[in-house]
Amino acid sequence: MLKVLVADDEPIARNIIVMLLEQDGEVSDIREARDGNEALQLANDWQPDIIFLDIQMPGQTGLQLAEKLPPDSVVVFVTAYDEFAVNAFDLCAVDYLLKPFEDERFRVALSKAREQLSHRTQHHENLQVLLQYAMSERRQSYKSRLVVKEPGRIRLIDVSNINYIAGAGNYAEVHLLDDGMILHRETLSSLERQLDPDVFVRIHRSSIVRRDSICELRPNIKGDYEVILKSGDSLTLSRRNKDRLADMLR
Repeated sequence: MLKVLVADDEPIARNIIVMLLEQDGEVSDIREARDGNEALQLANDWQPDIIFLDIQMPGQTGLQLAEKLPPDSVVVFVTAYDEFAVNAFDLCAVDYLLKPFEDERFRVALSKAREQLSHRTQHHENLQVLLQYAMSERRQSYKSRLVVKEPGRIRLIDVSNINYIAGAGNYAEVHLLDDGMILHRETLSSLERQLDPDVFVRIHRSSIVRRDSICELRPNIKGDYEVILKSGDSLTLSRRNKDRLADMLR
């Protein structure tokens, strides 16, 4: 009988996978994780046989998390964005589910995972090859410059000069390390997908900050944290994003 962990920050996505797992007679126990940190703790404490792991999650991404998982767990990645990794999954014999997926495609992935349980050592070695490839691809795919259109000109802003970004509806206030500020017509969610999560972290629905700009965290009576930057700016780490606190301090 199989123990299966489903790690995804989207409740609907988790519910779909859990529903399909419940239809399989060999799955005896299912547990769910809402973010990377919770998934890592469950994986280490519970030692699941198979983990369905979303690549895009708060706390830790699926790729960051996979490096720390127990070597005996067989991983099936679930992704809506990282199509670049599809070839790597195929080459390394690690299956993946590209959202949205059909029920039959899920059953194929579960069957492959079940087969690999008898070859866990080889699976772990293949997974390490995949992660090296995928992390390299991710770094290359992130923006190194932002293209900002202004009246009469187009500006190229080096990502290395960004201190933090504040959301303003369909616009973003890009605050630079040299104290400048540029208004950019793009949503914060779109920018978050373009920036390397090893360099930037989203701490609030209205702010993304450079990790190495953070110098101090101060809890307040509301359960939030005041995030102090080296520049002297103060931002808020919301209660909703407190699960990212450990990730920010890593």
